Amino acid sequence: MLDLATVLAAQQSPPLWLQLVPFAVIFAIFYFVAIAPMRRRQAELQKTIAALGKGDKLITNGGLYGEVVTVDDQTIILKVAEGVKVRIARSAVASLQNPES
Repeated sequence: MLDLATVLAAQQSPPLWLQLVPFAVIFAIFYFVAIAPMRRRQAELQKTIAALGKGDKLITNGGLYGEVVTVDDQTIILKVAEGVKVRIARSAVASLQNPES
């Protein structure tokens, strides 16, 4: 009578590279669906932040809407209401209010 150990020992497993192919395919799909578009959006946002100037209207990550008064190396002075100015970090910019496409 054949026991289970003998049957399992007789079966050969596929090569290691062939076992890794499904993982590589899943990673490739994940890369093209999630990572690549995210990197593209991030690069676009960095260009937008670098090109900010006085008078641009923007939205911060915290949800503040305002108009740029001055731009420094690391910070932006944002006018959110008449007589109300806020200093924010450049990294806090989420997008322009009405980006001109």
